[in-house]
Amino acid sequence: MPDPSAVAVFADLHAEGGELDALVGELPKDAWARPTPAAGWTIAHQIAHLHWTDRASLLALTDAEGFAVMAEEATKSPDTFVDEGADEGALLDPAELLARWREGRAALDEALAAADPGARFPWYGPPMKAASMASARLMETWAHGQDVADALGVRRTPTARLRHVARIGVRARDYAYAVRGLPVPGEPFRVELLAPDGAGTWLFGPEDAGQRITGPALDFCLLVTRRAHRADLALTATGPDADRWLDIAQAFAGPPGADRAPSAADAEGSR
Repeated sequence: MPDPSAVAVFADLHAEGGELDALVGELPKDAWARPTPAAGWTIAHQIAHLHWTDRASLLALTDAEGFAVMAEEATKSPDTFVDEGADEGALLDPAELLARWREGRAALDEALAAADPGARFPWYGPPMKAASMASARLMETWAHGQDVADALGVRRTPTARLRHVARIGVRARDYAYAVRGLPVPGEPFRVELLAPDGAGTWLFGPEDAGQRITGPALDFCLLVTRRAHRADLALTATGPDADRWLDIAQAFAGPPGADRAPSAADAEGSR
């Protein structure tokens, strides 16, 4: 019998992709060239990157040897292979890119559902189970979807699917320190996040932890995906290590990239 929690994250990934599809599916051709907050990336780059990573995920699930070849190619240009993949896809006609992304999402949905729930599949970091891979794909789809929404001036309604993003952000705490060569705090933090519907609180970490983060779940997810500057978010840290974490938190593997600038209002206030 399928693991209900895995089935739920597979459904949530499908829904997250569908929400982004609704944003771009009817865009005129010229809109795909619109810049997004990610420097040098247009809307086409964002969708091309998601398609590239979906394709890598599908290979990891269905063709370990093929994925190994793809991963080996990435090691030849570790600092640029992500941008190169996005650049290549962004050159496609928008209709062709959209069709390929849709086909890739559908194929990945099928592969995730068919995967052995106990097996671990290769990835650029540690091997992952199918449910964890789906959570990671959801996190990235939501984050790049935020870039698209920002480029289009659209305010998205946050959903309970953000719990997957928040969970990855919490679990990646130590990685955020390690990738910057910083010492990792020896004690866990408590994270208390107000759910998007305002009707509950998502809790992570021991209740008696001396250091903690509190605030809206949406703000925490924007922070750990590095889609907004800390100064623009209603997050509160208790303790020096927790406060430092809010400056460096990230939910994704690889280098942190450039920080988003604070809003004009915050920039004025800091002068």
